[in-house]
Amino acid sequence: MSARASILQKLRAAPRQERARPDLAGHFQRFASPNDEIARLRHWAAMMRAVKTDILWTHEAEWDADLAGWLAAHPQDSILLSDTPHGRRLAQCLEGRADAPRIVWFEREVDGWKAELFDIAAGFTAARCGIAATGTLALWPDEAEPRTMSLVPPLHIALFDAATLYPDFYSALQGESWAAGMPTNALLISGPSKTADIQQTLAYGAHGPRELLVLALLPSHIAIHDVEGDGR
Repeated sequence: MSARASILQKLRAAPRQERARPDLAGHFQRFASPNDEIARLRHWAAMMRAVKTDILWTHEAEWDADLAGWLAAHPQDSILLSDTPHGRRLAQCLEGRADAPRIVWFEREVDGWKAELFDIAAGFTAARCGIAATGTLALWPDEAEPRTMSLVPPLHIALFDAATLYPDFYSALQGESWAAGMPTNALLISGPSKTADIQQTLAYGAHGPRELLVLALLPSHIAIHDVEGDGR
């Protein structure tokens, strides 16, 4: 018997001992944000704003009008939309407005329009959920809304249902049933793209969007002034 076979035989014959599974929920609970819903929203917003993220609080009934108003105040020459319910709703709201950006639909293979794609000013996608403890959004790219939409345009606008804000990463994994099936690249985003060189010079937009706007849809029982005072 070769030395390799002998070692493997001994390893297979060695007694096995079942080990207790770690308490993952307990581990992540140590880093969780406050249990109070409003306090959790405020904590999430503070964490995101600390890394140069803009947040626009709104509600389900008026998010498209609020975003149209924001775009009028922060002009963009074009916006990339997907053929999804939220993409079509925003397009309908922007239609006919003189101050609206030019709408471009993501409906072609990337290789066929790279030059035009890299000239688009903003991309609009939905977020899957949020993580309060770290100030994070989770994105779930698919064929209708691929990663390119949130990666290439200099401004990424993310539609986030704040009712899906979880206290910590483990809670998000469990609550969204990630184990049941994941996309090719699930994304955790905690602000615009940024990088730093050896001299510690921070630069935004090197590997993705240099600006991030989160359109945060509050549950109907929470008013904007509850989380933001008189601001938005």
